[in-house]
Amino acid sequence: MAAHHTELKWIDELKFDAFQNGKTIRIDANPDESTTTGVRPKALILTSLAGCTAIDVIEMLKKMRVAFSDFSIKVTGELTEEDPKTYRTVILTYLVKLHDHNDKAKMEKAVNLSQEKYCGVTAMVKKFADLKVVIEYL
Repeated sequence: MAAHHTELKWIDELKFDAFQNGKTIRIDANPDESTTTGVRPKALILTSLAGCTAIDVIEMLKKMRVAFSDFSIKVTGELTEEDPKTYRTVILTYLVKLHDHNDKAKMEKAVNLSQEKYCGVTAMVKKFADLKVVIEYL
């Protein structure tokens, strides 16, 4: 069975370093966001979602021989008002510049396959939030 392992170490105040596969991510929940030195824990879910689906889509576009540039993903999560605050709605926006506009159907197929079959983070997010997907062509 596959497993992931993360180790978290307290640094000071509300700062922690997370270690995974020899890499470090700084987590910082300081209420004053202008002085934080890391990312917020909940927002890492949005980052994970973007990373997971981006890997899927890029791999599929390459297999389909779709030429593109300026690929990026924006994710917005709307939180509930009550504690514990969780994401109630997540909006996932793919931004891509295709070299051939006739490849839009392939782009949409890649996104749909990622969302419906391959991206495990998507499957997890859908268990607690309404996930909306948008593709914007640059």
